[in-house]
Amino acid sequence: MYQFSFEKLEVWNESRQLTRDLYKKTKVFPDSERFGLVNQIRRAAVSVCSNIAEGSSRRHLKEQIMFYQIAYSSLMEVMNQIIISTDLNFMEKDSQDDLRGKVLKISRMLNGLRNSQQRQTA
Repeated sequence: MYQFSFEKLEVWNESRQLTRDLYKKTKVFPDSERFGLVNQIRRAAVSVCSNIAEGSSRRHLKEQIMFYQIAYSSLMEVMNQIIISTDLNFMEKDSQDDLRGKVLKISRMLNGLRNSQQRQTA
């Protein structure tokens, strides 16, 4: 089966897994948060994957870098929302710690990808 270039990126696959994990974790949030924090955290997680995919399709390196930066920013939004979810007792501390590790891994991968592209433009 044919794979698009973004599907071959480990960082995209890791962010895709993070998105699945967050969808599962947020299923148990209070119904009152369905259109609040649940929606926000899910949209931010999907944004990470989507911007990696979109960035990989851009021909110009500066555009790729821009989309990888947006993905990184969305990832930081996800981390913030994980912290808030724990503060509000919607998520266990162990879950936060597990997700933090995944966010850290993805952030390092995104930084590496972005830095690699920036060196090519120099």
